[in-house]
Order: sequence, then C-alpha cells, then structure tokens
Amino acid sequence: MIERKARRTAKIGVFGVGHAVYWDQFPGLYEKLLEYHEDFKKLVLKNGVEIKDYGMVDSSIKAYGTLDKIKGDGVDVLFCNMLTYATSSVFAPMIRDADQPVVLVALQPLRHMDYDKANTRQQLENDCICSVPEFTGVAVRMGKKVSDVIIGTLYGDEKAQSEIAEWCDIAKVLHGLHGARFGLMGHVLEAMYDMHADPTAVSAAFGVHVPLLEVDDIIKTLKTVTEEETEEKRKLILEEFDTPEPVSDPITEKLTETDLDKAAKTAAALEKFVGEHKLTGLAYYYNGLPGSLHQEVVSSFIVGNSILNAEGVPMCGEYDIKTCIAMFIMDRLGMGGSFAEFHPFDFDENFIFVGHDGPHHIAVSDGKPVLRSLKKYHGKPGSGASVEFKLKEGPITILGITQTYDGKFKFVIGEGRSEKGPIPPTGNTNTRGCFMPDCRDFIKRWVMEGPTHHYALGIGHRAETIKKIADALGIESVIVR
Repeated sequence: MIERKARRTAKIGVFGVGHAVYWDQFPGLYEKLLEYHEDFKKLVLKNGVEIKDYGMVDSSIKAYGTLDKIKGDGVDVLFCNMLTYATSSVFAPMIRDADQPVVLVALQPLRHMDYDKANTRQQLENDCICSVPEFTGVAVRMGKKVSDVIIGTLYGDEKAQSEIAEWCDIAKVLHGLHGARFGLMGHVLEAMYDMHADPTAVSAAFGVHVPLLEVDDIIKTLKTVTEEETEEKRKLILEEFDTPEPVSDPITEKLTETDLDKAAKTAAALEKFVGEHKLTGLAYYYNGLPGSLHQEVVSSFIVGNSILNAEGVPMCGEYDIKTCIAMFIMDRLGMGGSFAEFHPFDFDENFIFVGHDGPHHIAVSDGKPVLRSLKKYHGKPGSGASVEFKLKEGPITILGITQTYDGKFKFVIGEGRSEKGPIPPTGNTNTRGCFMPDCRDFIKRWVMEGPTHHYALGIGHRAETIKKIADALGIESVIVR
C-alpha cells in the first residue's frame, strides 16, 4: 500500500483533581493517586498522541495557574482525571475559559471495594464518580458544557479505553484542522449552486486558511518535473493499480500509454505542488479551452490525487471544499474518506450505488484499484485515466457538509454497509450501499436534511464520533437514521 505521509497526531492535556484537605488526613494517598494518574496517561499514550500533563489540581489557586499553562500549550482536547472527590472550584476556571473540548474521566482502580477490608482510605482511592455531578452542574451554571464523561475502571476496561481512543481520534481531527490550508483551484462547475462556499465562512467555521490557486500555478510546477520523477510515479502507478481490458462500457478502454504518462507526470507535479504551497488538501475544477495545456493538465489529476488521498492529503473534484473537509475529517479518523454521491438504486436487493468519478482514497479499496482510460469524462471536459474500485465490505459512514439558509454549516451523517457484489465497470468508484431498514426511506430522510449532492464516504460506523467533532466546532449536525 502507498505509505501515509500526513501524520495522525494530537496534543492531549491531562490534569488530575483531588481535595487538598485529604493529604494530611491520609498520608500516602496523594502519592497513590498520582500512581493511578500515571496509569491513566499510559492508556492515553497508546493512541499515538502527545500528552501535556498538568499533575494534580487540588485548589482554586492551582486551577488558575494550570489554566494559564493550558492556554499557552495549545492542547486539542482536555482530560480531567477524576482521581477522588474534588471541589468544583478546581474545575470551574478550566470549564469557563478553556477553548478545547473538556472530557471528565472517572476510572475507578477497583471494580468494587473490598467489602471485608473496606475503609475510608479505600473509598477515597475509588471515589472517582463522587464529584462528577458537581462538575457538570457547575459547567451548566457557567453556560458551558462538558463534552463527555467516561465512566469505568482503570484496568482492563475495553469500553472505557475505546472511549479514550475516540477522543484521541477527535483530537487528531481538531489538531489537523488548526491552521490547515485547503486550497481552491479554478471555479465551481457552472450552475452547481450547492458547491458554492465562501472561503471566509470556511475559515471562520473550521479554523483553516483557503489559498486561492490558479491552474497556471500547477503548470509552473509541472514544467519542473524531471523524467526520473515521472518514471518513479509511473512505476508506483503500475504497482498499485490493475489495468484490465474494458468490459461493457464503450467509453472505457484499457489504460493507454499516453494516459499513463500524463497521469504519472501530473502525479509527480501534484506531489511537489502540495509541498510548495503547504496544502492540507485541495478542491478543484476547471474547463479550459479544448486541446489547451490547462485542460490537459486538470483532466490528468485523478490518479495523482488518489495517491495523495492515500497519503493523507484529501484531494477533491468539482471545487467542493466542503466535501474536501469532510474527507479530511474521515482521513484523520482513520476511515479513509472518498468523494461520493448517490448513483442508481437496486430496488430488488435494497441497496443504492455509492461512488463518484475522480479521485478516491485508495487505502480503503477492496483489493487492488483499477485504472481505465475514459474517452470522455461524462458531464465534464476532457478524457484520460480514471480510478475504479469497490469499497471494502462492512460498515460504512457518510458525511455531508452543507450550509443552511443563514449561511451556517451543517453536518449530515449516516451509517450503512458496503455489501458484496459487482459494480458497474465504468472507470468510476462505486460500492453497494445498504442503509437500513429500507434504503429508499433512508435516502428520503437524508435528502430532506438539505445536504449537497456530494459527501465523504469512509469505512466503519463513526456517526457519533463525527457528531462530537461537530459539537466541538460549534456546528449543527444530524444523524440520519
């Protein structure tokens, strides 16, 4: 598989809370709780993140000092480790002023107290839940919201560990969005009203920058590509893709040498271009004069963009920056994230084809992806190499990012399954999307939420996680069921 280049990482802030009065009353309790704190940090570190540990916060004075450090460190998610009972004064400054999602973690060292030897010291070591309602209540009184509460045991609790992992994944999305650069090149495909998006609104909602780029910029980079760089990409393409004979669609043919060479050279240029402009992702569309270099270059993006998607750089057609960001969210969650729309139903077998032409996240392909030469890109100018594959079988999630009447963004989220079965050999990616209990009813509910016709498609069921990301960003969301 193509090696991932964009790292999935995040910075997690962690602090423990306790009640300072206990330390003199119960010698050694403070040190024991810090041992538990270290064990909790190990659970967090298993998820490929960096930790900023602020130690024990057991007074309001320490709380304000800790808050200043948190603000300076720029952490993505804040875990409040409920080590024992603590007064809400140690938490109030954080929930009032912290900019990050705040998650309360109440993991009891013992699954239950040792009733034959039960005593106050043992209770205090396991009093993790005691002040949780006090903390959530104070948050509400301050007009804030605790993002989540993780309840369980400190050792061997798979459910609690999966919830920690989920928030580490969310942190990776938030970390990646901070200061990201999602480029726009070209223009909206004429008359597609749902594709328009104001770059300033995108920056405001997601904390990113939107560089406005020209096709001439990529042509300038293309002219620097060497024969050796082109040959390296050509070899990679032939290793990673199958190039079968055409089947039933007359506009497809076996990948031609001309299309392969164009795709390889453009792929090398795109790799350089992403580096030169420090792009996190790119959404593009351009017509160009028939036979012009501009049209030829843009029509050969698909293969290079699919490779970049697999490397962790979402590349999206039809100038759809909203779906490019949705693809990014899925990529940072480790779900893939392909550019998709709805295709024809199969009413007999209760599924709908889900896919699109253009670039895709080939890391989630079921088997080796296929390259076909298309004599024409339907509905668009140009011709050339196109990617075709079926998504891995199993659970899938779809995420559409749309805008409402007042211009605000909205996440439309759904879950289904990718099922086994043939797909049309059209040079476009497709999968058999099954949405329960009845596919047509699900699609009706989906379209009634006012989505765009595109969305990101990824593997796994992560609707609730994506909704938490929307909440963290202050964006409206709905899960279609």
